[in-house]
Amino acid sequence: MDENYRICTRCVMDTVGDERITFDEQGVCNYCHGYTWLHKTSVPDAATGARMVAEKVAEIKAARKPGGYDCIMGLSGGVDSSYLAYIAKREGLNPLCIHFDNGWNSEQAVQNIHHIVHKLGFDLETYVIDWDEFRDLQRAYFKASVIDIEALTDHAIFASMYKLAFRMGIRYVLSGSNVVTEAILPEHWTHRKSDYINIIDIHRKYGSIPIKSFPMIDKKTKDRIRSWGLQTVEMLNWIPYDKKEAKQTLIRELDWQDYGGKHYESIFTKFYQAYILPVKFHVDKRKAHLSTLICSGQMTREQALAELQLPLYDPKELKKEKEYVLKKLGFTEEEFDEMMSQKPVPHNSFEVEGSLFNYYPILKPVRPLWEYYKKLVGR
Repeated sequence: MDENYRICTRCVMDTVGDERITFDEQGVCNYCHGYTWLHKTSVPDAATGARMVAEKVAEIKAARKPGGYDCIMGLSGGVDSSYLAYIAKREGLNPLCIHFDNGWNSEQAVQNIHHIVHKLGFDLETYVIDWDEFRDLQRAYFKASVIDIEALTDHAIFASMYKLAFRMGIRYVLSGSNVVTEAILPEHWTHRKSDYINIIDIHRKYGSIPIKSFPMIDKKTKDRIRSWGLQTVEMLNWIPYDKKEAKQTLIRELDWQDYGGKHYESIFTKFYQAYILPVKFHVDKRKAHLSTLICSGQMTREQALAELQLPLYDPKELKKEKEYVLKKLGFTEEEFDEMMSQKPVPHNSFEVEGSLFNYYPILKPVRPLWEYYKKLVGR
């Protein structure tokens, strides 16, 4: 154990894989304090939340066209989106559900989605990604050695929802994002999901084929979101949301199946979170997920510490799923292991949205000098 190792006295966030964590005089970390602030500002009391739900539901229903949809929502088969669909039905909304198929769905996720839309009577539109393009993008992210490989999926999910909303004339997007189960996540463990410039530059340097159909949230799309008045509604923040109770409701009412970890409805996400992140980046995302549940009172610190003692992967399952992922991505084991041994590279070592070079093209001739400087200082 590192002699400088520290762990929060309230949650289970620690110094492993997180050099930016800080602690107060009582040993409570900055993430706990951040959770307290976010909960105070984003999660209303029960009475206020109920009023907010009623008012927003009435507003959404009023915008519904005769015989049409009143909102749109993504459906992954996971807990948050599945429970959000259940709440939408309970409140009398008629969302158009969209599922983003990036080629990595687990069988459980597919079954969950089928049960949800069938039992709730919702329509489903599935966006199937061009696999050759998506694989090339994922391969580029591996070669770039950046941490947030999942940014590709998250970006495309939102892009496809926005484009469908524009096409269908829908102005409300229901989001399963919520404070009480996912507020804590170190910023440097991810990258901004909306940064299309970062995606383009990483692929430009490490991709192999042209990207023609991958859905992008580019400047034109962002301008249209603002002018269109598209609203994202995080309704799970306004209702009492207990993850364990939500799972029990889904199992009882919708024949939903639990898949184990957070976002493990995706084969790649499971492999990414349970193997790539801890092995290459020394990041165990369970710490963030469990710490959020501690802060929201849904789990004790002792329970979380006990769960962290459990292995991330069964050895036989890891061998099987590693072989599957590498074959699907077209990597040999030697290539993959070499990439896993490379030093992590920050996302901002590549172009990012909002940089001066994007806003002021006249500066682009000096970009090579800037790139050289970043290499010298280790950025």
